[in-house]
This record gives sequence, C-alpha cells and structure tokens, in this order.
Amino acid sequence: MSGKVLKHKAQPLGNYPHVKRVGDFIYVSGTSSRRKDNTHVGATQDENGNWQLDIRAQTKAVIENIGELLKSLDADLSHVIDITTFLVDMKDFKGYNEVYGTFFNHETGPTRTTVAVHQLPHPNLLIEIKAIAYLPL
Repeated sequence: MSGKVLKHKAQPLGNYPHVKRVGDFIYVSGTSSRRKDNTHVGATQDENGNWQLDIRAQTKAVIENIGELLKSLDADLSHVIDITTFLVDMKDFKGYNEVYGTFFNHETGPTRTTVAVHQLPHPNLLIEIKAIAYLPL
C-alpha cells in the first residue's frame, strides 16, 4: 500500500494522501476545484463582493484534478471504476451531469453515486468527488 501527496496540487486539509494504491486499486481522496493557492475554479467575486459559483466549471476542474492525481500513479480517467459525488445542492445536478457526460459515458464509464450534503469544507465549493480506479500491476 502506498499513499501519495502531490506537492504541485492543493494540499490535503488533513492527514491523508491525495491518492493511495492498494494492489490493483487506486483510491482518490475527495477532490474539489481548489487550486494550490487555495482559490477555487468556478468561484469568482463580483465588484460588490458577492460570490458567483459555477457548477459546470467546478465539475470540470474536479474531474481534471482527479485525472492529474491518477496520472501520478500511471493511470487515467479510463481506469476509474466508481465515483461518489457530493453536491451541496441538488439544483446543481443538471449542470454537473452535463459536464460529467463529457468525460464518461454509460457504456464504459464508472458506476456512480451522487448525494446532497449539507456543506463542504469551504463555502465556495459546490461539489466534491472521490474515485476508485482499477489498474493491474
């Protein structure tokens, strides 16, 4: 078993790795659109100080982040077999689903569970995804 924290990515908010390989399986910790500088893709502040949050931009960034984490263990999104998605509000399901469909399809894509949660670690986050990939050694 080996866990890995990538220095060029936003650092975990606790004592856990970004990714962990256990035999032929790779587990990706819950991933958001947070950048290394602790800003968030899909969260912009207008001139009045109000935050505009974009589920499509956040979903794309989260899935791309997962892809980068998998790459660190010589895997990619095609190896993902299961995804669990946490949405702060199910009103965002349609936008999330549209972007998700540009990365995965129902024939070759992973199984998926999507749940609504009360909140995520930062108020600008609309979505977090964890994933399991399969890549034989």
